[in-house]
Amino acid sequence: MTQASALYRGDVMHRRLRPRAHRLHYRVFWLLLDLAEIDELDRSLRWFSRNRFNLLSFHDRDHGDGSGAALRPQIEAFLGRAGIDIGKGAVRLLTMPRVLGYVFNPISLYYCHQVDGRLKAMVYEVTSTFGVRHAYVIPVAEEDQAAGLIRQGAAKALYVSPFMGMEMDYVFRGHAPGLRLDMTIDGVDAEGLLITAAMSGERRPLDDRGLWSTVLALPLMTVKVVAAIHWEALKLWLKGVRLTRQPPPACEPITIQRRARDSRLAR
Repeated sequence: MTQASALYRGDVMHRRLRPRAHRLHYRVFWLLLDLAEIDELDRSLRWFSRNRFNLLSFHDRDHGDGSGAALRPQIEAFLGRAGIDIGKGAVRLLTMPRVLGYVFNPISLYYCHQVDGRLKAMVYEVTSTFGVRHAYVIPVAEEDQAAGLIRQGAAKALYVSPFMGMEMDYVFRGHAPGLRLDMTIDGVDAEGLLITAAMSGERRPLDDRGLWSTVLALPLMTVKVVAAIHWEALKLWLKGVRLTRQPPPACEPITIQRRARDSRLAR
């Protein structure tokens, strides 16, 4: 059976338009983990482990409700609340692994497929630098499912950055990962496009050779992610971008959306 899990090496780009122009670009890598394959990857790979220390590792408690409970039932419960049933279809998580025990994931993506392989829904799991996590659960429009095309939108529900307020909508655009990974997230407020972020990468085999060469090429990546967040925040502050006040957290750590897209958002 062909392994669905994979390694993606690529780039993250952020571009802010207002009130001061600001752009950042960093090289990163992600693991695409089919939730049904993680235990086999743990057994077969020397440099990857599940829920224990290794050069690279995946810990269930870094995702979902943080309890460490299996993620598949949690995602199925999220989908159920949105009226989405994928049966025994695959759930594949795109995320950064722990590197020498440390990780911070600003966003992790769950691609939820039907048994026939069509992309049925997305779960966007966003974690703020304040340690708060929120999930956006959105179905994929029927006309987009066969192509694995993602055109979705949702209102912002998590205070992510002290430099951006809450009156904003997200627009998600991309495809289910194949030979290439692509995802663009636009932040739109009353004045129009405020910020755009793009993830792109090239698929590589998820094996020991690929993991080792990737860590050598991008050492201590997850530490650098956190350092970069604070460095870019300092540059924004020096540019005179004002801080916003952190609101109380949302009543629930999940946004359930029953429609794939809204004419105001996914254009």
